[in-house]
Amino acid sequence: MTDSNRRLDRRRILQLSAAGLAGLAGCGTGSQPATDSSGSGDGGSGSSDGGSGGSSTETSSDGGSGSQMASSVTAWSWDVAAKSLDLIDEPYEEANGGDVTVEQFGRSNMKDKFKSRILSGSGAPAIATMESVDAAAWVDTGGLRDISGWIEDAGIKDGFVSGKWGPLTKDGATYALPWDLGPVGMFYRNDVANEHGLDLESVETWDQFIAEGEKLPDDTALMNLPPNDYDGVWRMMFRQLGGLPFTDSGAVNIHSEKSLQVARQMKRAHDAGVTSSVASWSSEWFNRFADGSITGLYGGAWIEGTLKAEIGDTSGKWRVMKPPAYESGGNRATNWGGSNLVIADQVSDAKARRAFDYMQFALANKEMQLKMYRENGLFPAYKPAYESDAFDQGSEFLGGQAAGRMFAEIAPNIPSYTYTTDTPEITKAINSEFKKMISGDLTAKEAVDSAASQVADRTGRELA
Repeated sequence: MTDSNRRLDRRRILQLSAAGLAGLAGCGTGSQPATDSSGSGDGGSGSSDGGSGGSSTETSSDGGSGSQMASSVTAWSWDVAAKSLDLIDEPYEEANGGDVTVEQFGRSNMKDKFKSRILSGSGAPAIATMESVDAAAWVDTGGLRDISGWIEDAGIKDGFVSGKWGPLTKDGATYALPWDLGPVGMFYRNDVANEHGLDLESVETWDQFIAEGEKLPDDTALMNLPPNDYDGVWRMMFRQLGGLPFTDSGAVNIHSEKSLQVARQMKRAHDAGVTSSVASWSSEWFNRFADGSITGLYGGAWIEGTLKAEIGDTSGKWRVMKPPAYESGGNRATNWGGSNLVIADQVSDAKARRAFDYMQFALANKEMQLKMYRENGLFPAYKPAYESDAFDQGSEFLGGQAAGRMFAEIAPNIPSYTYTTDTPEITKAINSEFKKMISGDLTAKEAVDSAASQVADRTGRELA
């Protein structure tokens, strides 16, 4: 057991489970889009950092500002994000005093519980992890604290990748501090590729990638198309083309030519017999990657940390390549995931100050960001971290490959993307209609047209 795991065990781990990639919170109509141009962005104990208007019984000076900070606060998170937050606890205590107790949940469970607590006005922790894809829905609850004044006073805004701020702001207020990005790579089992004569290092396009996959035996898939998350794959591939789900005027745009191109590519891969159909984040999903019967995983840089945590005995057998382009010379950059930290508005000012002090120490800090990157593969949104030679060092899990510099090259080229409170409607429509497409009941054109019509009907938006 690692030191990080021991500390988590000491701190009331409530639940460790792999959760679905869906679970997007909130819905609505007519909302204006928030744009993320470099990365997305997605309690059961009854404990709370204090209800609305509450006061802390234990406070300490914040170092001379005249205000008080609570002696301790609680943070909610999941998976390697929770482990990464816990890595920072001891360095923070040594440098700043105070304590942050990290409580780990399953991903969807944490999201649902935190949103429920901020809607109810009580029972929320001071700090919580928020994916950018959920930002519009969480901000619209009115339950997050505006931290723009503290960010300005700290002078840290320009240190973060500029595109991370879009989903985190509304009407001049800022509701989160950026954490990590999810520049996407195609992770693959190099031992399986070598065994069957695949040359993935030379692949540039999706068609070339599929052609290599056809060399695999029938019981081994090149990549997985998860039936519970067709929209996740679609979104990464759509964003790679510069696709936007809504136009500037707010019209639904998921039936565009770029979206159709993605749908056809996914169907082509399925029909070529190089894909599997396993629910993402399930036990079978991890087991299939562990035994090599699924060779490739299309995912954000942070997925390396998850694979290390879940199937660590495959260390050294993995490599990663840039996502295949749609045509030779085409863009090979996109994003999956990426998180931020928020403060519940219901907690006392003293707890909120302590929470922000910890968040600043963890996220606007080159050394701490690099610590989380080295230990758990979380790719920082804090630009000064990119100067480190840590991104040029080989990863033992990836057989010595220095993937960090590849992701650092990808990150600036990630096209913008739009999230709104209607994003969950896109998720539902793409998943339902692409299921019919994959099964052969709809053509690719029919699937994207039907999905777009459903979103328009459910949200009151026009079709582009």
